[in-house]
Amino acid sequence: MAISDGHGLPLAVHVASASPHETKLVEPTIERCFLPETPERLIGDRAYDSDPLDTQIRERFGVELVAPHNCARSRKATQDGRVLRRYRRRWKIERLFAWLHNFRRVVIRWEYYPENFLGMVQLACAVILLRYL
Repeated sequence: MAISDGHGLPLAVHVASASPHETKLVEPTIERCFLPETPERLIGDRAYDSDPLDTQIRERFGVELVAPHNCARSRKATQDGRVLRRYRRRWKIERLFAWLHNFRRVVIRWEYYPENFLGMVQLACAVILLRYL
């Protein structure tokens, strides 16, 4: 999991096993933010369209969650088109993942322990940040 800013630069990364759902990993990722302040809004894909997740993130961190309506959901859409226009900027997080694919040890997980892999991901994020400067 990763959080990036408006330019695609990494703000937070979190490594976990493949078994938990993405919505369970949002809070630990926000807690590992490199900066002292949290972002104003998070843009996620359809998997993040969840009322409990939305209220939990808003109450705990004060962050607005922007996600398109999940068609498998039984309730009505919670966000209108004005908020969802921000979803078009989601390509910037995809750009961060494309930059992370330049590092072989991050693409192919060679490390057995998650702490070592997290260190490699953080090192790759540091290199990305240094290239931006």
